[in-house]
Amino acid sequence: MKTSLQLKLSQHLALTPQLQQSIRLLQLSTLELNQELDQILADNPLLERLDDPLVGAIRLDAGGSLAASRSAGEGGGQGESGHEGERREAGGGETERAGAEGTDGGGDGGSFDDAERGGDWSGSGSAAGDDENDDRAMPQLAATGRTLRDHLAGQLAATQCSRLDRALVELLIDNLTDDGLLDGSLEEIAAILPAELEIDPDQLHAALTLLQSFDPAGVGARDLAESLRLQLAALRAEQPGRASAEVFALARALIEHHLALLAAKDFARIKRLLHCDDAALREAQALIRSLNPRPGAAFSIDEPTYVIPDVVVRRTRAGWTAALNPDVLPKLRINDMYAQILRRNRGAGAGGLGAQLQEARWLIKNVQQRFDTILRVSQAIVERQKAFFSHGEVAMRPLVLREIAEELGLHESTVSRVTTQKFMLTPSGTFELKYFFGSHVATEAGGAASSTAIRALIRQLVAAEDPQQPLSDSRLADMLGEQGIVVARRTVAKYRESLQIAPVAQRKVL
Repeated sequence: MKTSLQLKLSQHLALTPQLQQSIRLLQLSTLELNQELDQILADNPLLERLDDPLVGAIRLDAGGSLAASRSAGEGGGQGESGHEGERREAGGGETERAGAEGTDGGGDGGSFDDAERGGDWSGSGSAAGDDENDDRAMPQLAATGRTLRDHLAGQLAATQCSRLDRALVELLIDNLTDDGLLDGSLEEIAAILPAELEIDPDQLHAALTLLQSFDPAGVGARDLAESLRLQLAALRAEQPGRASAEVFALARALIEHHLALLAAKDFARIKRLLHCDDAALREAQALIRSLNPRPGAAFSIDEPTYVIPDVVVRRTRAGWTAALNPDVLPKLRINDMYAQILRRNRGAGAGGLGAQLQEARWLIKNVQQRFDTILRVSQAIVERQKAFFSHGEVAMRPLVLREIAEELGLHESTVSRVTTQKFMLTPSGTFELKYFFGSHVATEAGGAASSTAIRALIRQLVAAEDPQQPLSDSRLADMLGEQGIVVARRTVAKYRESLQIAPVAQRKVL
C-alpha cells in the first residue's frame, strides 16, 4: 500500500469563541452576569459601563414584597428625554461615528454605532435624574439586631455571682445553638475544660441552672422536652390563672413522657395512658402549642434573600404582555479614548487594541441577544399560560420545553438555559421561568391537567377538610377523579409531600 498525501474539503460545526460566549452568558443569572461583566470590564479597557449594576433595581424578597424602590440617579432616564440623555452620554454623535468607520480592529466593517455602544437597545426604566430625587439614591442601611449572646450577657452582667460561675455561664452561652438550646451535654463541655481548673460537675450544673433562669424562658435547655418544661414552669409562675392545675400537670406529663405520641397525634393512646378526657387533653395540647420550641430564634439575624426579576408581566388592553426589567439591563459602550487611539494608529501597533475592540463588540452583541432571547421565551410562556395569570395555579396548563422551542425555532437546550435562574414578576408573585413548565396527568375527557394545577387543587381540598376527619390520600384521589382528573393514590401522596402537607394521621385534631 503506497503512502500519499490527499487534500479533502469537508464541512462541520464548530463552536466559535463568540458562540461560546453567547451560550455562557445565556445560562447565567442576573447576579452571575454582572460578575462576568465586571471581570470582562477589568480585562478589556475598550469596554465601559454607564450604569451601576443592580443599584436601584426592582428587588423582591421571597414573598414577593418590594424590598428596595428604584432610584432615579442611576442608569439614565425613562421616556424620550431620558433616552436622549443616555445617547448623548454614550457619545453617539456624528463626529465619533464618522471617525469610527475607518477603524481597522479586525472586525467586520470596522465601525461601531449606537447599537454596539449600548445606547439604544438597553433602555433605562428609571425616571430622569434630578436633584430632588438624589436623596433616594442610597437605601437605608439595615439596623443590626441584638443577638442572643448579647441579650444573655447583659443579664449575666446584672447578676451577682462569683467570677468562676460567671466564666462557666459564659462558656455555656458560647455553646448555645441559634435556637437557644445547649449544643452538647454537660459531660462533653466539661471534657474541653483544662484539668488543672478542677471544675466540679456540680459547679457546671449550677451554672446551667443560672443560665436557664434567664430570659427568654427555655434557653439553655439540653433538648426540646427540657425547653418546653422550663417554659411551662415559667408560664405557670407568671400566669397561674391561664389554666387549671390539672391542665398544667397534664401538659407537664405530656412533655416529659409522651411528647412523641403528641407529635404523632396518637390521642387514643395518650388518653388511655394518662386517663384523661378529650376536653382536658385539648386544653393541655393548646397550652403546649403556645410554647416556643425555639426560644432563641427571635434573636437570630437572617439576611433576606432578594430575587431580581428579569421580566415583568403586566395586563394591558391587548392582554398579558411581558417586558424586560429595564433596571437590570447593562448599559455598555466602547471607550471613546481608546477608540480615538485606534483611529490614529491603524497600523500593526494597534493589533492588541483591535482584538479587544472586536471582543467588546461581541460582548455587547451577545448581551443584547441574551436579553432578546429571554424576552421571546417569556412572551411565549405568557401567551400559553394566560389562564394562570388570570385565575391562578388551578388554571395552569401543561407545558414542556419542546413546545416553546418549536414555536420560537430554538433548541430545547437553549430554552432550558433561558428558563434557569431567570425570574418573572407577576401580579401573583415572582416565579422562576421553569415554574411554568410541568408534567401532565390525563383527564377523563381525553385532555391533560398540569401537575401544578393538581397540587393547587389538593391544597384547596385539604384547606377545606374537616380537621376532625381529614381526607386520606385515597379520598383525595377519588375527589380529583370526580372532577375528571385521573390520578393514583401514590401520585397524590407525592404531590402532598411536595406541598409539605402532613399525612392524614398528623392532620387530625381533637
